[in-house]
Amino acid sequence: MTRDPGDLTASDYLDGAREMTAANRPFLAHLLAEEAARLTADPATAAGIRASFPAPTTTREETD
Repeated sequence: MTRDPGDLTASDYLDGAREMTAANRPFLAHLLAEEAARLTADPATAAGIRASFPAPTTTREETD
């Protein structure tokens, strides 16, 4: 594991986004995916990343 965030790649951020999705942390997943998309040179690939991890709604729904 790296200690310098500047050493992280788009793939590292995508791995983190997938982990946050699995942990039911959609907002963190979205933020990590946004950074992955920012680091991706191909606009189509970046758009695909953003589409895979959309911004969650700002309201929470409580379940019983």
